[in-house]
Amino acid sequence: MTSCFDREDGMFRVLVNHEEQYSIWPEWKAIPGGWRDIGVLGDKKTCLDHIEKTWTDMRPLSLRRFMDNHA
Repeated sequence: MTSCFDREDGMFRVLVNHEEQYSIWPEWKAIPGGWRDIGVLGDKKTCLDHIEKTWTDMRPLSLRRFMDNHA
């Protein structure tokens, strides 16, 4: 059985958490606690392309802030 995350023909949305980490999520599943929908909905490639362009610093927000204050 194929996971809903592995399907190329499904519809996904882009989510972000409080640490500004991104994820794709099947559009039919309830959004898990701690994550919010940023309004990008499409096929898997569309969502992953958006994440690739947007999430340019993989460090969690708390680490980026810490490093900015201690540089």
